[in-house]
Amino acid sequence: MFLEIKNLKKSFGKAEILSGCSFEVSEGTTLSILGKSGCGKTTLLKIIAGLLGGFEGDIFLFNENINHKTPQTRNIVYLYQEPLLFPHLNVFDNIAFGLVLRKAPHSIVKEKTELMLQELELKTQSLKMPHQLSGGQRQRVAFGRALMIEPKLLLLDEPFGALDTETRATMQHFFKKIAVLHHITTIFVTHDLKEAVLMGDTLGLMGNGRLKIYPSVSAFIADEKTGMKSEIEFWKNI
Repeated sequence: MFLEIKNLKKSFGKAEILSGCSFEVSEGTTLSILGKSGCGKTTLLKIIAGLLGGFEGDIFLFNENINHKTPQTRNIVYLYQEPLLFPHLNVFDNIAFGLVLRKAPHSIVKEKTELMLQELELKTQSLKMPHQLSGGQRQRVAFGRALMIEPKLLLLDEPFGALDTETRATMQHFFKKIAVLHHITTIFVTHDLKEAVLMGDTLGLMGNGRLKIYPSVSAFIADEKTGMKSEIEFWKNI
């Protein structure tokens, strides 16, 4: 199994945030996790990324326990809602940053960055600074920078939450195209019902510190707790 999470538990003081969370993710797939604010989605991602300690349970990546690995050695990238680009670097240099940090040869950096710019449809924006870009363009740069170091796992924490409706829809379709192209394995966290269904190969619902994984979209729809059935009924009655 690509990623296996076993019985994760995490508390902040007396508040239990994760209470025995277990699930698996297959290589090359996207797991969409739906859940309300404060249900533990972000806590779960930060533990997997190595950004948060003090938990019980185990994390296995390619059958290797990575509990005690540092974030830098896990080859996992965690992307926040905000792109967090380097404001003093242009688009090209932001995307190339990971390879430069790893001291890759200049020719390799140039070749791979130019290819990524083409895939991101940002070739004409390569010399622009982050403040000159739209929200969707900044998010594309953040994706490109993450993909350049070829992470084993991509963790997306409400990545399109700050975008307007039209840009959000564009980015959802764009990410699905890039995910297939790069065979990316992703955990995609959202509180948006339609986005969860659109983005995920597998669907999960976070609640009461646990994650329920559904065997199919129809099973997800059938569960009253997801809200999908009431959403469908709402649109039927308009």
